[in-house]
Amino acid sequence: MIIRTISAETYAILDKKNKDLTDSISSGTKPYALRGKSKVAIEKIITRKLGNDACDFISNHLREFRLFDVLLCDTRDKSNIETYQKESFRAIVNLQEVNHYRRINKFLEMVNHKLPEGGLFINTIETYETRKEKILKKFPKPLNYLYYLGDFIFHRVSPKLRWSKKIYFNITKGYGRVLTKAEVLGRLYSCGFDIIEEKVIDNKLYFVAKKTKLPLYDMNPTYGPLISLKRVGKNGKLINVYKLRTMHPYSEYLQHYVFQKNNLKKGGKLKNDFRISNTGKLLRKYWIDELPMVLNFLKGDMKLIGGRPLSSHYFSLYTRELQEKRIKFKPGLIPPFYADMPETLEEIIASEMKYLTAYERNPILTDINYLFKIIKNIVVKGKRSF
Repeated sequence: MIIRTISAETYAILDKKNKDLTDSISSGTKPYALRGKSKVAIEKIITRKLGNDACDFISNHLREFRLFDVLLCDTRDKSNIETYQKESFRAIVNLQEVNHYRRINKFLEMVNHKLPEGGLFINTIETYETRKEKILKKFPKPLNYLYYLGDFIFHRVSPKLRWSKKIYFNITKGYGRVLTKAEVLGRLYSCGFDIIEEKVIDNKLYFVAKKTKLPLYDMNPTYGPLISLKRVGKNGKLINVYKLRTMHPYSEYLQHYVFQKNNLKKGGKLKNDFRISNTGKLLRKYWIDELPMVLNFLKGDMKLIGGRPLSSHYFSLYTRELQEKRIKFKPGLIPPFYADMPETLEEIIASEMKYLTAYERNPILTDINYLFKIIKNIVVKGKRSF
């Protein structure tokens, strides 16, 4: 059975004999032969659209599924999945790039709805980094950088600004949006998926996502330069901490994923954190991104010296003893990290425990001593976070 629209094709992969997908993918039938006893030549459909390597990547993840439980589609419209008569599938494979979705989260939420827990969604994107490299190679200097700047402003910036968003989508109909890897994977996590594999094939990023929960339905994603992040404050209460954006949108949903994949580097920061933008690296180097936290200080959520305000995930990495001691006090604008310059998570935990123990005994004197140590390290010795 085929559902056709102007911009979409949806294939129900049928198998009346309940054979595995891999028993049928080389049947040699035409890609549209979906009725009766004939089986879909799924490899032929995928290869014609995406190539042999992409076909191998996708097929490897569908080996254990019966054909009847897989929906193969080539669509940017969620209604083509929503109106399909079968209530759920164990796997959904979309050959259309995420860059062309009109409303990305709504599409992903519908896919989530059509999958049981543990079901797979396989798709692909052209990342911002790949697009930039392609443009810079296509044109001679300096024309390539001028073209890239215009492309970035039109396809990356204008879809996210309130005054230009409507104009952009009226012109493009949603095709060709510039998306970073961090944003797409973050959107997947916010919509109830976990990433189980990702791979670059023919300059496109392919991913396999597993449904683990229902979508969060984030109605107010932040795209602007000033962001508000949930952090653990005094008494364990979550507070909104203000910072300048250093990461791509939806990156906050990826902290656990990046930690699992890369762990921590020297200084307790996440290794190879692809969520940080080039501008963000510069802002972090000189602590410019933390200037808006002065607002939290003025509101009374934070004090001058104290433990860095942590996300719930990072807070969970600390020992129970330190967690209990930490929430007795407000987090600080300037952490004791810059007094001791610890390199590992264990050393960071020891540093904060030493500070908080001293602070409990004599708050004022402890903060004065730490302030002088920090000024000496940063101003005199020129030390920085790693």
